[in-house]
Amino acid sequence: MRSLCLLAAGVVSMACSPLVMAETITVEAHSLMRLPNKTSALQLDRLEVADYGTLLIPAGLTEVKVGELILGHEARIAIVPSAEPFNLVVRRGELGAGSQITARGAPGTFERPALPGRNLTLRLDQITAEELSVDARGGAGAPGYVGLDGGNGQDPGCTWGAAGRGFNGDNGGNGHDGAPGAQVRLELPRDYPAQRINVQVQGGAGGLPGAGGLAGKGGESKGCIVYRADGGKAGHAGLPGQPGIAGPAGLVNVQRF
Repeated sequence: MRSLCLLAAGVVSMACSPLVMAETITVEAHSLMRLPNKTSALQLDRLEVADYGTLLIPAGLTEVKVGELILGHEARIAIVPSAEPFNLVVRRGELGAGSQITARGAPGTFERPALPGRNLTLRLDQITAEELSVDARGGAGAPGYVGLDGGNGQDPGCTWGAAGRGFNGDNGGNGHDGAPGAQVRLELPRDYPAQRINVQVQGGAGGLPGAGGLAGKGGESKGCIVYRADGGKAGHAGLPGQPGIAGPAGLVNVQRF
């Protein structure tokens, strides 16, 4: 028996079954709705994302089937990165100007590497759109660590010792590599013009190199009663790291029917 998913006040209530069926999901203009991460597949009669709205697809959801898909002006379907591929099957799609389906990877941080674009299969049995735009680029690499600054040298005394030399700054860390772009498969009607298809699967940019640490100052010169103690030499600044390598590009495969 068919299960219905009721949406009230922007909240989606869904059972924890492998396949969840709902009649309609509507994302209001200028708003964000996130589908729950309690099921792996979802089947809808109608999905509408109004102007400037965004529907967020969680990592655990791997398939959505839609009878009628309507994306307003600058509307988005944003698919969260995951190692699991995602399938979107649409019987009839009407895509407004500037609308986009994104499956981009996440940029790297100092705690984790960049994530690749999510592999995506998109089937549109019927499509009305000035442009079909898909962004499945890889995430950018994290920047390298900044080198530690060198410590300052010790000041001289008037009755003992010379001024200390400043310590060298540490070298900066290397930038981290960008993540790969996604593998995207489009299944489209034969009469939809190829020049209206815009799919980005570039690898993520490499992370910026970390700057070298600053040189430590030498101990300052000091005037004494009989003589003046010379100051110490400054240390050397650390060298910058190397930039990260850009991630490899993904692949676009367009199938016609």
